[in-house]
Amino acid sequence: MAWALVVIAGLFETAFAVSLKMSETFTRLWWSVSFIACAAVSFALLSTALKTLPVGSAYAVWTGIGAGGTAVVGMVFLGDAATTVRIVAILLILGGVLALQLAPSAAH
Repeated sequence: MAWALVVIAGLFETAFAVSLKMSETFTRLWWSVSFIACAAVSFALLSTALKTLPVGSAYAVWTGIGAGGTAVVGMVFLGDAATTVRIVAILLILGGVLALQLAPSAAH
């Protein structure tokens, strides 16, 4: 259950990053509100998950999902360049996230 919270938190991280861009330096009200709400949800879910997960792995997964998701949204919806190198880099990030989830973690 805690890993599901991290995944959802990562999706909200993607949403808050995109909202931050769309807020145009907090000059667009609803995108600014979206940023604040998504950031609050993302951090709340991550902090809840950290009660039972190792911080290094959980944080890496959270940032990996956020970084990869934000890059994909940028390429698909915001006109960011979709080069081969960028796509391979996103796949490497996602591979690292999967490896961290599959790796055994020692008990505290």
